[in-house]
Amino acid sequence: MSMGRILVVEDDDSLRRVTQAQLTKWGYEASEASDVSQARDILHREPKELVITDLNLPDGSGLDLLKEIRANYPDTAVIIVTAYGTIETAVDAIKCGAYDYITKPVHPDELKTRVNRALERYRLIDEVRVLRSAIDKKFGFESMVGTSAALMQVLDVAASVAHTDATVLIRGETGTGKELLAKAIHFNSTRRQRPFTIISCGSIPRDLLESELFGYTKGSFTGAYTHKKGKVEAADGGTVMLDEIGEMPVDLQVRVLRLVQEHEIEKIGATTSQKVNVRILAATHRDLEERVRAGLFREDLYFRLAVIPVVLPPLRDRREDIPILAEEFFARCKRKHGRPDLYLPAPLMPHFVSYRWPGNVRELENVIERIVLLSRSDEVTLMDLPASIRDAAPAAPVQQVPIETDGLSLEAVERELIVHALRKFDWNQTAAARYLDISRKTLMYRIAKHGIEKDMTEVQVDKARSAVSDRD
Repeated sequence: MSMGRILVVEDDDSLRRVTQAQLTKWGYEASEASDVSQARDILHREPKELVITDLNLPDGSGLDLLKEIRANYPDTAVIIVTAYGTIETAVDAIKCGAYDYITKPVHPDELKTRVNRALERYRLIDEVRVLRSAIDKKFGFESMVGTSAALMQVLDVAASVAHTDATVLIRGETGTGKELLAKAIHFNSTRRQRPFTIISCGSIPRDLLESELFGYTKGSFTGAYTHKKGKVEAADGGTVMLDEIGEMPVDLQVRVLRLVQEHEIEKIGATTSQKVNVRILAATHRDLEERVRAGLFREDLYFRLAVIPVVLPPLRDRREDIPILAEEFFARCKRKHGRPDLYLPAPLMPHFVSYRWPGNVRELENVIERIVLLSRSDEVTLMDLPASIRDAAPAAPVQQVPIETDGLSLEAVERELIVHALRKFDWNQTAAARYLDISRKTLMYRIAKHGIEKDMTEVQVDKARSAVSDRD
């Protein structure tokens, strides 16, 4: 296997061939070009990891070729070789983006050392790219699995503000994925290279929470033997997620308000404040407006946090996502626990869809992992499901829609189903939503999406019924 793909650009035929032969002997895959035009053609057909080019070429300059490579193949390393080694030329080459600079005559050992260093840089860049791609996949918005309209609304809002520094308040029941959404926002922001810090406001005792957030100075209390940075200061330049912000004590909220409003913190025992550069994301399963009315949460802090409010829907309000999530978790758990042959039959899925999932996505993931761990055969059976899911009434079978030869519009089918359900229950939205196995809120969204209104005939029928009822 080749240790690296290298292009040698040199107009001296003898020197070019000797260099190519040396590189091939060392295990590299070496190509050769005699001028800029030929080098350009070779790179277009197959980009290289390293280009070694003479500074003076028949149809141009090695610096010109270097600039083209930087523009079109930014990860390709370039070593400039010339017989006219001056400080000015070396500086120009480095300024234009050359990885290294070497003068003729080139000793083989020196060439090998420079080539190894340049290719090591290329490999490091490639590793960073792979790791970044993995992070994007794990923490990007695509990590929020599902295709329901309710989820898509949330992701659209989150994606549109991710690149800003706007404060986002994420609300949702336990297990809906608030932390995952916060990570997606951070890793799609300009702060992605800086820390993402989660501070659990509900699980840390009040006395410790203040020092965890803001830190303290030496001697500020018994046991404070040194200065300590708080998590907010340590996350400078990055993002701080205040998880379960609704549990934060009222007297500490004023200090958080100062952080959000002024980007300032004051350590315990300090006499002056200091500026910090952090983005604030907050999450809660509580109804903060209700807690404001009860005097348990500061109104001014609530308004500062809720610049961009998003509400993650519970799993029962996006049942169409349950099979997708179940399959994703099932595949992931099979890999994790070494059970590649385990099979989840489709007839079991209605039990998953019918269950209400009070613990939401987190509960579904835990249930799937338990099934993977405890299933005794290579096929999951009904008895492998927890009793609560096993006993859930399977969802009604999906109504078959005739497929026309010319195709059909999914939007039109959805609209027709909604109108049918509304008419069936005399436009009672609660009953229609129950019939369609979606929440009333989701039904209202889709009614508005499709511009569904009662037609005049039905309005007139309603009036006639009302008139008859009045006479009776």
